Amino acid sequence: MQSHHNSDLFSSIFLFFMAGLCEIGGGYIVWVWVRDDMGWIYGILGGFILFVYGVIPTFQNSPNFHRIYAAYGGYFIVMSLLWGWFFDGVQPDRYDIIGGSVALIGIGIIYYVPRGGKTIRS
Repeated sequence: MQSHHNSDLFSSIFLFFMAGLCEIGGGYIVWVWVRDDMGWIYGILGGFILFVYGVIPTFQNSPNFHRIYAAYGGYFIVMSLLWGWFFDGVQPDRYDIIGGSVALIGIGIIYYVPRGGKTIRS
């Protein structure tokens, strides 16, 4: 039973990670397209990746759209800070780390804490 729960947890985190990668990556490509006057192919590629981002959360094992997107918001905060660090060279400062930690705690409370004896994803 515990193994099944761990599998659900890792699957959930993986899906949130992939959604974040698509949203941030697709948004970044659109950013480059507009800001750096890149070719139209960047706009189409960025738009398609953003579309994929919209599909990925539907694979979460939860009937609660609002909780999936609320939890995703916390992942997005942390992943955006990491994106800025790895791709733009802007190392998170202590306030970024504190804010990201608060976001991770929020994810745990909103999405992963069992309610009524069942996990949110049940």
